[in-house]
Amino acid sequence: MCFIYLSKLLSSFPDKKPCRVIVLDNNVPQISLLYKPITGDSMPGPTRKDWTVSYNLGNSWKRTDKVKRRNSSLFKVDVVIYPELSLKNLVITQIYQVLFNLAPAVEVSFWKGMKLTTQMVVPVYNDGYPYLYDKVHPGFVGISQAVRLPYNIWGTLTVGHFSSERYGVDLKVNHRLVRDNRFGVEARIGYTGAAYWDGFTCHFGTKKQLTWSVGGSFYWPRYNIETTMKLEQYLLGEKGIRVDVIRHFRYASIGFFAMKSPDAKANGGFRFQIALPPYRYKRKGYIPRVTSSRNMGMAYNAGNEQYYYNTYRSSPGDNIMQSNSFNPYFIKSELLIY
Repeated sequence: MCFIYLSKLLSSFPDKKPCRVIVLDNNVPQISLLYKPITGDSMPGPTRKDWTVSYNLGNSWKRTDKVKRRNSSLFKVDVVIYPELSLKNLVITQIYQVLFNLAPAVEVSFWKGMKLTTQMVVPVYNDGYPYLYDKVHPGFVGISQAVRLPYNIWGTLTVGHFSSERYGVDLKVNHRLVRDNRFGVEARIGYTGAAYWDGFTCHFGTKKQLTWSVGGSFYWPRYNIETTMKLEQYLLGEKGIRVDVIRHFRYASIGFFAMKSPDAKANGGFRFQIALPPYRYKRKGYIPRVTSSRNMGMAYNAGNEQYYYNTYRSSPGDNIMQSNSFNPYFIKSELLIY
């Protein structure tokens, strides 16, 4: 999540003069906040009207490459505790099969746009899942590289062990239209094989599967509603259409999805992500920072489909809430002014 506390920013700004703030993620620029006080405004302090939030970084950004950065995230370690809750309703004599894990992950960046993630899954409660889930085992293990290209294009390449017991390489690209940031185009392609952990022993499959996704999105700023439609190929090779409608709040994202493939019956359900407190974190130098997950969530499969429409996540933070955290419309609606 990215929440901007204006009281702290304005304390270091020249009085009543335009200033620009560039928000970085692993030193990769995401959005800019341009503070330009409105002349003759009767309000005693700054308001949201004084701020322009957009993907446009301004002409001054290119001149900051040689400027020494403060509070850089390079070589600083985050230990993030991810709770994992899984539910299945497949046994007639049991209402739900339940699996609950705590999955701490170590995340660190060694250069611009790079992130190394290693995760350990610690079982807490298992009622109905296979015995392999009772063992402490690694989770996500991978290295990713993110870049920002001209014309509002972002790309992330990840290599490693993903969710859904997959390993391989994953590339995702996102583009926001320059003239109207409400519209976006996104694409994703992965080449992965099966891999599961038996304790600390990993068993790899030799067969690889190509998966891909391409589609567009529209963001409705008035209600922070995001609608996406994608054409996808899943892990069994079936192709289908997926539609998501998500409402984003400050500490939660909730929505519905529907999928249809010629090779399988229609499926759908709802999904949600919730930010876990505390919501503000402080870092002291290079001392590892221990935090709870910035968002916890799950998807409910109303169609009870077990085999089709399956895909994977390339990192523990790969979710609907994180992907929206640098949306300029969402950021402006959540500016904290006090």
